[in-house]
This record gives sequence, C-alpha cells and structure tokens, in this order.
Amino acid sequence: MTNTLNALYNDEAGFIISAELVLVATICVLGMVVGLSEVAFNVNQELEDVGAAFGSVNQNFAYNGTAGHKGSIAGSTYNDEWDQCDDSCDVTCDVGPTPESY
Repeated sequence: MTNTLNALYNDEAGFIISAELVLVATICVLGMVVGLSEVAFNVNQELEDVGAAFGSVNQNFAYNGTAGHKGSIAGSTYNDEWDQCDDSCDVTCDVGPTPESY
C-alpha cells in the first residue's frame, strides 16, 4: 500500500496535460467572449435596421368625399409626421449617452 501511495505521489505524468487543458480552456473562453460580443453588436444593428424600416413606412392615406342626390360625406386624410428614432443609426454601442439625450 505504501508503494502505491508513493508511486501516485511521485507521478507527474498528468500535470502537463492538465496545465495544457487549462491554457486551451482559457483561450477558448476568451475567444467566445469576443465572438459573443460581436454577435450581440451585429444583432443590435440588425434590429435597428428593422426598426428603421418600420419607421420609414409611408403611412399617408386619404380618400375623397362623395356626394349624391340626397347626401354627402366629407373626405379624410392622415399625414405621418417624423418621429424621434425614425432614422437609421440611432442606436449605437460605441458611444455613451450625451448630456443632450437626457
């Protein structure tokens, strides 16, 4: 039993492998952090493009009034005004808030 314990205590064959695994795992985690940061930035940009597309939809409509022998009805109109954040590039991850935006 003593010989087995001494053999296990003096055995260093697994030390190199575990150190290499820690190094490889650290490099993989750092690469995943950078990759996920880029994914988050690009998803944010795509969602901003979708929002800008919805904001740029032309919502104007109108219909003329009609008149007949015994009645008439007035027409109607609607005009979509520019809203804040209707432009593209409103949302950015690079720049912090400015005092004017409060």
